[in-house]
Order: sequence, then C-alpha cells, then structure tokens
Amino acid sequence: MSITTILSGKRLWIAGLIAAFSLAALAQTEPRAARFMQVMKESMERMDDGMKLAPMNGDIDHDFCTTMIPHHQGAIDMAKAELLYGKNPVMRRLAEEIVVDQQSEIQAMQLWLSKQPATAPEGKK
Repeated sequence: MSITTILSGKRLWIAGLIAAFSLAALAQTEPRAARFMQVMKESMERMDDGMKLAPMNGDIDHDFCTTMIPHHQGAIDMAKAELLYGKNPVMRRLAEEIVVDQQSEIQAMQLWLSKQPATAPEGKK
C-alpha cells in the first residue's frame, strides 16, 4: 500500500470525523439559537446584497451613502434579532440604541441624497 493511499484514507476519515462533530454540534443547538442564527444569516445576506447593488455614480459622497444605507439597515435587522432572542440586559440595551442610532443615520443619508443632483458633478469623483 502506497503512502498516498494511506494519506487519502486518513484524510477521508478525518473529513468524516469533522462532519460527524459538526452534525453533533448542530443537533445540540437550541431551537432558539438556531432561529437566531438563521435570522442573522438572512440579515447579513440582505445587507451584502444591498451593498453590492447600491447605485453608484462615481461621486464618493453619494456612493458612500448608497452603500452605507443597506449596511446600517443590516445592523438594525441584527439588533432586532438580539431583541427577539437575546437575554442579556446590557446587550438588549445596546441593540435598542443601535436601532435608534442607525435609523437616524439612514434618515440623514436619505435626506442628503434627496438634495443631490441626479448626476455627479465633475470634480466630486
């Protein structure tokens, strides 16, 4: 038996062991924690998609706002998940502050964007 065959067999065994441990860990995850993790995953995916699809026109200030709005919304969504599933009063208070602060910042960026010309002026790129 060659060393390559032995190593391949060991790698397969190790991969199987890792998979078994992963399944065992998943099975032990509380339903509440599993729901929280799913909400967080969905929030991050929406945030990432929103940032990738943000309309950019080459104006740095404009592009900063259009990408930061979905980023801030992602923070709000994640904070709301903490409020739904979290128990620690300090973390819950922080989550409440994040919702208020990030929403206020989104509104400020939306207001700024609403006052900008439709196209980026030269020299602001």
